[in-house]
Amino acid sequence: MSYVLTTAGVPATQQFDLWQSAVSQTFVPLEATAGEHSAFRGRLRGQNLGSVAVYEASADAHTVRRTARAISRAAPDYYKLSLQLHGTAKLTQDGRQAALRPGDFAIYDTTRPYSLAFDDVSSTMVLMFPRSMLCLPSGQVEQLTAIRFAGGQGVSGIVSTTLVQLARNIDDPQVHGSVRLARNVVDLLGTALADQVDYADVPAETSRAAMLVKIKSYVESHLEDPELSPGDIAAAHHISTRYLHKLFSEAGTTVSGWIRHRRLERCGQDLADPGKHQLAIGVIGARWGLVDASYLSRAFKTEYGLSPSEYRRRSVEHRAR
Repeated sequence: MSYVLTTAGVPATQQFDLWQSAVSQTFVPLEATAGEHSAFRGRLRGQNLGSVAVYEASADAHTVRRTARAISRAAPDYYKLSLQLHGTAKLTQDGRQAALRPGDFAIYDTTRPYSLAFDDVSSTMVLMFPRSMLCLPSGQVEQLTAIRFAGGQGVSGIVSTTLVQLARNIDDPQVHGSVRLARNVVDLLGTALADQVDYADVPAETSRAAMLVKIKSYVESHLEDPELSPGDIAAAHHISTRYLHKLFSEAGTTVSGWIRHRRLERCGQDLADPGKHQLAIGVIGARWGLVDASYLSRAFKTEYGLSPSEYRRRSVEHRAR
């Protein structure tokens, strides 16, 4: 279910208070100051896709601050991303300031103070997600907060285009509840951040983590290929198969184990999706590279403790409550 809030129809003296309360409850506690006008136009719409909050905020000039006092009241462990859709904004954190124009985005950390200033009427796409969803070490991400990622080039351009499309379609019924879509967007963001790592100037463990982010993003986009192999993955990243296995071993898993886990997660998401209820279980498995129906059934039950058909039935019963 999408969430929509607007200050339209609210007495002018109450409009900004309503806005500050809405953004604080939707994201994290914030302190805000309005521009010079007595009335304040603001509109917030979006939804939570699993653990990822996806919202578009359109408003008159104002500034929001994540202060030490607000952090002391509640310090959820999240990253936020702001993509500028219209107008301009200035994000400040960790001694840096990113001036954002339409198409640009920047990332910031809710556990440390920051501010966002909108000097005029603007519209912003905001993502908020648990910090654990990014594979990069937190110390490395800290070096990338309040850094402008240009919307028209490289991987950051792909992220920008994806988010703009998401903003345009946020009310589309096919987007509602699409946890997989949100996860893919965060994975793509991780790739854009990893591209900023200077492998020559960072500790070896950081460069390995950044490489792992890129590899996992590649695997995510090739899960439907039943022939996907460690050799293919290593060759695509110009590393040896042995080094590939080492990267996953250091992360506490194996290449094949992680691929299987992600394929089963994708299958589980499809099995729980009402829009895919008519798809046969074998068809769902095949679309994620698991073409052997008997193997799918055994692996799924090992992973989730339920057979695919039982998992689908439980999901239907849960939605009916």
